[in-house]
Amino acid sequence: MPAANAPDGQRLQQLPLVTLYLTERCNSRCISCDYWRHGRSDISLERVSRLLPSLARLQTRVALISGGEPLLNPQWAQIAQLLKDGGLHVWLLTSGLSLAKHAGRAGQLFDAITVSLDGVNAETYAAIRGLNAFERVCAGIRAAASTGIPVGLRVTVQAANYRQLPAFIDLARQLGAHQVSFIAVDVANPHAFGRLDGIVPDLALQPGDLPELEQILSAMERDYAPDFRSGFIAESPNKLRRIHQYFSAVCGVGAFPPTRCNAPEFSAVIDAGGRVNPCFFIPGPTGQPLQDELGAVLNADSMLALRADIRARARSECATCVCSLWRESGSRTARDFLPHRQANA
Repeated sequence: MPAANAPDGQRLQQLPLVTLYLTERCNSRCISCDYWRHGRSDISLERVSRLLPSLARLQTRVALISGGEPLLNPQWAQIAQLLKDGGLHVWLLTSGLSLAKHAGRAGQLFDAITVSLDGVNAETYAAIRGLNAFERVCAGIRAAASTGIPVGLRVTVQAANYRQLPAFIDLARQLGAHQVSFIAVDVANPHAFGRLDGIVPDLALQPGDLPELEQILSAMERDYAPDFRSGFIAESPNKLRRIHQYFSAVCGVGAFPPTRCNAPEFSAVIDAGGRVNPCFFIPGPTGQPLQDELGAVLNADSMLALRADIRARARSECATCVCSLWRESGSRTARDFLPHRQANA
């Protein structure tokens, strides 16, 4: 039910960024994620086509294509072309396992590609991602970068790879990536990344690891200062230290870093089943597939109430979030969301 009497400041008049899960299926076997265990659904080209008028009315600028592994959807190229023809900038988030095969087409369709890469060698990659596919993913990154579009690496920091943080920066440059980004593995939200049973694997750093992580971060700040300044490393040194704070809190020796996030005020996530969620980590209020116009769903009473709870930091997921995102109202253009090539990449 639309909230006709809701204050204008609470209603979404624009949605600059939308995330579309093309599928729940995945061809990785990550220890941090359960989509590959139970994912079945793909979003259809028809459903995305029906969504386009709503996105136009909401002045959506960027569509982030995610999943599961979006390249497993047999209609991924048609969906990307449809969005592109609709005037959107299209950004792909992928495991990279199929990227070498599809690099040429992806280079034509996407404005940017981000590849999840959690190891700098075959052994670490296999331990985290569950497959012996390190070289294949690296080949895909090289192939995509050779098309000229910005390709970034996204590293999920955890016990098995935190000692490799500096090596990820070197590897990103060797592969032709335009940027490397780091985020802590989410072990505080038991239902993140498709987990159904609430059991979180033992991925976090232990108390004895924290001093070493502190030394690594200090050395990175010193040794890679030009890469921080240029943006080749996406986070600032201070933001990277939030990863240390996060694991300190997980270990019970500190507080979680404070979060500042207004992502649900300018973006939404539509999963492969058509359900509308305010962000990656919080499910929508109804759990039902999208039937009405997207703007009506985003401004329904139940969604307004959920966004109010998030705004008031009343949701437990927000207090421990690893992925908080803030954008001022004047910083919500396509360029403000879409990764772009750095000068020294």
